[in-house]
Amino acid sequence: MTTLPDLEINANQERWQNWFNQELNFAAEDYSLLTDLYQLTMAACYIGEGVEQKQASFELFARKLPEGFGYLIAMGLAQALEYLEKLRFTPSQIKALQATGIFAHASDRFWSLLAEGRFTGDVWAVPEGTAVFANQPLLRVEAPLWQAQLVETYLLNTLNYQTLIATRAARIRDVAGEQATLLEFGTRRAFSPQGSLWAARAALAGGLDSTSNVLAALQLNQQPSGTMAHALVMALSAMAGSEEQAFTAFHRYFPGAPLLIDTYDTIAAAQHLAPKVNSGEMQLSGVRLDSGDLVGLSQKVRSLLPHVPIFASGDLDEWEIARLKAAGAQIDGYGLGTKLVTGAPVNGVYKLVEIDGIPVMKESRDKATYPGRKQIFRSFVGGMLQVDRLGLATETPLDAEPLLQLVMKQGKKIQSPESLTTIRHRTAASVASLPEQTRRLNQPLSVNVEISAALQDLTQKTKKTAEAQRKV
Repeated sequence: MTTLPDLEINANQERWQNWFNQELNFAAEDYSLLTDLYQLTMAACYIGEGVEQKQASFELFARKLPEGFGYLIAMGLAQALEYLEKLRFTPSQIKALQATGIFAHASDRFWSLLAEGRFTGDVWAVPEGTAVFANQPLLRVEAPLWQAQLVETYLLNTLNYQTLIATRAARIRDVAGEQATLLEFGTRRAFSPQGSLWAARAALAGGLDSTSNVLAALQLNQQPSGTMAHALVMALSAMAGSEEQAFTAFHRYFPGAPLLIDTYDTIAAAQHLAPKVNSGEMQLSGVRLDSGDLVGLSQKVRSLLPHVPIFASGDLDEWEIARLKAAGAQIDGYGLGTKLVTGAPVNGVYKLVEIDGIPVMKESRDKATYPGRKQIFRSFVGGMLQVDRLGLATETPLDAEPLLQLVMKQGKKIQSPESLTTIRHRTAASVASLPEQTRRLNQPLSVNVEISAALQDLTQKTKKTAEAQRKV
């Protein structure tokens, strides 16, 4: 549902992206210290012990899915790779760290490594928009130990949050249907300004049509969308004399734009609009309902304005949309805000799986991990997901497609960023390939992920080795 005149962005996407990165976005170097303290203290310890250059492999995955979710849609890789490629510590950042006094016993090499260091590792990841399940790595970092350790916090931040939003967006699209117009309205409820930009991106990549966040839309080479607030109707009605005059004033500058009609009396507003709209005197691309009985109101508005799209908003989520549809609501589009950009988090973790060629694993109760560098092997039959197997990266089964792909080599991205359209299509295809029981909202059953014989064998061997070491 477009509400403003088309914004002509005919310049190529790279030029727009570069301009926004330079003028309006956060500088990449600002993120170097966006990490937990213990990443830096561990790096200092590794350097002091002389093991910082040992090759390490860390994998990022969710041990379990959020309650009520049957799958996750991987998202956030583009921002993760940009961060890794530009990671560096400026003299002022190093000086600020030294001023804390925390690193008084760190070796001089710690400071020189920060000053000179860059991320030089490899990254394997599933493409954005891919459905994944518990214990399946969304991403694997293979790099010198101090580098692989240091980047944990930022990677978890961007992948966990964007994966949550993309998954919610995919579920909403699945419930609302392909014909529904879905807009992201979550900026004012997102956890931070940066979070709002990520939420908008992930929502669009997950299946929504557009965002009201102007900066996010322009950064993504998209057209922002929105309607109006009750404030405009109240302000102009109070001064001009009527709600109808407020609508007329708004259309003077944005002809045909959707109107918010529930400020006072929804049905009365629709009744006043109906003669002009139905006769063709007024062009109206939609009306928005933001409160009240959306089922009953939408049905009455449809009878008065049969050819005008009806848009609903107000703390909606996939469950509420399903309820509205089941109850016969006459709604063509939905605005998603608070419940899209907040909610139960994706508790992704980032765990060491191999160091200096030695497979390692965590054995804590309820937090055990699988050792070694791993791969997800997925099989399809007739376009439907048939088997998912978690195995070792060295395995080469002939009957399955490996999902983790090499996306960064020696600290440099090896492929161009994918477009939102490409990611959105992948998301839709991923969801469509899932079993119905995995897609359903109520008590979904996640896909059962098989553990390969080779990975099971390595797990047992790693456990025995760890037990023997504990006895020494």
